[in-house]
Amino acid sequence: MHKGSSLNKEVALLKNLLTQNRLKLTQQREAILEAFLKVDHITAEELYRVISKKKRPQMGLATIYRTLNLLCKIGIGQQRHFDDNRTIYDNVLHKKHHDHLICNKCEEIIEFESPAIERLQEEMAARHGFTLSNHRLELFGHCIDWKNCRDWQKDIKRK
Repeated sequence: MHKGSSLNKEVALLKNLLTQNRLKLTQQREAILEAFLKVDHITAEELYRVISKKKRPQMGLATIYRTLNLLCKIGIGQQRHFDDNRTIYDNVLHKKHHDHLICNKCEEIIEFESPAIERLQEEMAARHGFTLSNHRLELFGHCIDWKNCRDWQKDIKRK
């Protein structure tokens, strides 16, 4: 997804933050960054499984959490809490502002952009004398295409 000079840019961003905080760019942190840049949304546990399968440098889950938090600090990632149980890390480096549709059954996350929704939010804020600094829109429901919804497929097969 992000090859060559693009990955070098992200590594440079991470290295700069680490240097500012008197930390080092380790093989583990670089492997986490590289794997993270290949996905849109992932939990620390899922990222740990991805990296472990590739026989990357040995690392613990705590290293992944700490590195993901560093990636959020420098703007490569954002933490999302779509439900009560998990923190999902959103790779936002090369994305514009976007909102999310989340399936309650299979937990698929669909990103979307809507200039009309953005304008309406700004209008509502202005109407109430409020200045927006940031916002999130997360819509929950279920996939309309049951045949392609992983969790619905499981339910149908059980019956």
